[in-house]
Amino acid sequence: MNKFRFTIQILAIATFMFAFASFAQAQATRTWVSGVGDDANPCSRTAPCKTFAGAISKTATGGEIDALDPGGFGSVTITKSIHIDGTGTLAGILAASVNAIIINATSTSTVTLRGIDIEGTGTGLSGVRVLAAKQVNIIDCIIEGMTTGIDVAMNQATVANIYVLNTVVKNCTGDAMSVSNTAAGPTKFTLERSAFLESANGLHVKSSTQGTARNCDFSHNTTNGVFTDAVTAGTVAVVRIWASQISSNAGTGVRSGNAGNAGTPLVEIAQNQIDQNAGVGVQVTAPGIVETFTNNSIKGNGTNGCTGCTSAGPGN
Repeated sequence: MNKFRFTIQILAIATFMFAFASFAQAQATRTWVSGVGDDANPCSRTAPCKTFAGAISKTATGGEIDALDPGGFGSVTITKSIHIDGTGTLAGILAASVNAIIINATSTSTVTLRGIDIEGTGTGLSGVRVLAAKQVNIIDCIIEGMTTGIDVAMNQATVANIYVLNTVVKNCTGDAMSVSNTAAGPTKFTLERSAFLESANGLHVKSSTQGTARNCDFSHNTTNGVFTDAVTAGTVAVVRIWASQISSNAGTGVRSGNAGNAGTPLVEIAQNQIDQNAGVGVQVTAPGIVETFTNNSIKGNGTNGCTGCTSAGPGN
């Protein structure tokens, strides 16, 4: 009897070790996708997967998914730290009538998207929709044809950071980029050398958010180039814009505040080119605030000047 029990125990341990080994093998640190891959594969370099969704289930937390060659790799929901990289290939997501990438990770997760071309064909929902994470990096991407290009719509009490670099967001029926947090947050964002074009609003900053934009382009939008809109009492919607182009919008170049805002919307502007906007170059609507370093070029708009702006002085 003892020998029988011993045999059963050995079999149980062996089964557990086999299952653990299989799981460990499935969760690789680096996986691969290819336009001619198959999601039944282990997503290795020599046997790549077909889609990002197929690869992410086989990639360990904190790991990386790389594109081997051009392909349409499908929509994906991200729930953990991951790096998805299409650099050097035509790594695309065709997202007609759906969200292309949803990030709904933990408040300690870091997600990086690099070198991905997202096309919504005019019916896509969000190019990148951020619901929860600690850090989101969007680098060298193109997002177009969506309802909202980058939609940061968080309900997170801890601070989150959104970083957008060398990215073009255009031709969205709504905002090219929208940032909001319905919890305390705040959600912070940094935009560098990126363009937000041909949409309703180029950048729409809402409650419990604050960020900076430098060397960016907010032009050719149908409403506002940049708009801060703090709808929730006790919150702020802040963006500081430096050395950027805000031109040829069909409405206002820079707008801070919306009638009835219960929070505090604020835009700070320095060294920007604000011109050829059909409406007001810079518009302040109570309780909105625009702080200017008085070194912006505001010319050629339907209405020029910076009426209601507050001089921020030279700084310290």
